[in-house]
Amino acid sequence: MPTELEELVEFLHHGNTQIRQVAAENLLGYSQADLPLFKRNQLEPVKDLKLLVKDYAPIAKNALTILINISHDGEVLRSLNDDAFLEALLSRITNKKEPNANEIAMLLANMAKDDSLQRVLKLKRDVPKHLSTSAWAMDQLMDCFVKGAEGGYNKDADYDYLAYFFADLSKFPEGREYMTTPQAHDSDIIPLTKLQVFTSHASHIRRLGVASTMKNCAFHVPAHPILVSNLNPDPTLPPPHIGANMLPYVLLPLMGPEEYPDDDTEGMLEELQLLEPDKEREGDLEIMKTHLETLLLLCTTVEGRKVLRQVKVYPIVRECHLQVEDDGVREACDRVVQIIMRNEEGEEEEIPQGAVSAAGADEDEDDQIVEIC
Repeated sequence: MPTELEELVEFLHHGNTQIRQVAAENLLGYSQADLPLFKRNQLEPVKDLKLLVKDYAPIAKNALTILINISHDGEVLRSLNDDAFLEALLSRITNKKEPNANEIAMLLANMAKDDSLQRVLKLKRDVPKHLSTSAWAMDQLMDCFVKGAEGGYNKDADYDYLAYFFADLSKFPEGREYMTTPQAHDSDIIPLTKLQVFTSHASHIRRLGVASTMKNCAFHVPAHPILVSNLNPDPTLPPPHIGANMLPYVLLPLMGPEEYPDDDTEGMLEELQLLEPDKEREGDLEIMKTHLETLLLLCTTVEGRKVLRQVKVYPIVRECHLQVEDDGVREACDRVVQIIMRNEEGEEEEIPQGAVSAAGADEDEDDQIVEIC
């Protein structure tokens, strides 16, 4: 005979609204501890929960939360990634009156861990007139994230968790290419430039998700000239000759209120000079390490290393190493310094005064970066 909990799960598709609501409320607490309960009868509870996303707001909120909690399971995750359910989520998250938009953003972030969701990169759908002028689903989600910060589009949502959605998509080559390619239908804007401005945002979720997205995009070596260029137009880049100017948004979080001597600031990016005396360095050590790993990835090519030297990345990393008392951050600083200050073939050795020590570092490890999971 079925247990009481198994009987309760059956009420998720009951015809009475109040019974569905009570069932969803009571099952919520089991969604983190009893995964098999939601996988019984060939995932029938998951199918019911997907339908409840369209139900009254309180029921939908509980259904979404349960799906968020159980979507770490591969079988559940695959069952969520059908076209009809994706459209149901997109139609709601782009609705400025959707009360559960943040929960939908969390669920989309989890769903992006499945390869099949890469199809959203090429998905067209109806244009949500109050949000976007584009029929591309990715443009609409970008608009949610940018316009919706701090309740700017939907008073019940901040869309912060879309940062994790973008980070997960950018783990895939197609996602990186989208993020780093000027979009002809969007005035040749490079999508990553819409996100990178949030590396100093108050929301920790935004900062972490955007930093991870930027790092993942740096794995796309052909895009490095675009990422490090701050020129518009830049005749050295392919048409439309637009640079992403990513470096200031990687470096600013690593900087505090320290003053630099003139020989260090000469050549430094304008955005990094004359900072306020109360400028605060990024407080999350993992985010700092992510930005340092992005710099390390940008050192992959000779041209990238040359740019980092020209814009005086070394003094910034040096000060970060001195000011941040954390072994992980300092090790990341060491790795960056060892590469950007290492002479290219044919050049004489010249280590600047005050160079960060990296004694004991394994040179082979300097070129090994672990991609964000």
